[in-house]
Amino acid sequence: MMNTTAQTLVHKIESFTPELLETLAKMVENLEIQNKFSVPQFQIDEVLYRIQFHQENPKTKLDFFENISDLKKNCA
Repeated sequence: MMNTTAQTLVHKIESFTPELLETLAKMVENLEIQNKFSVPQFQIDEVLYRIQFHQENPKTKLDFFENISDLKKNCA
């Protein structure tokens, strides 16, 4: 079933114009990007800020384990 569906899609895609192929490629790329960035940007920024602060102040405690737990929950 999966092979038949894939073969049907390949056959259809092979008949696309170059412009339509480019549009399809962009759509698929956008879907991949959306799946990669399911973590809210503010959480990513917070973790990056804390890591940078700790690098500049190595004697500080790097304690963002609660945030990591939240990130894991949001990514699950």
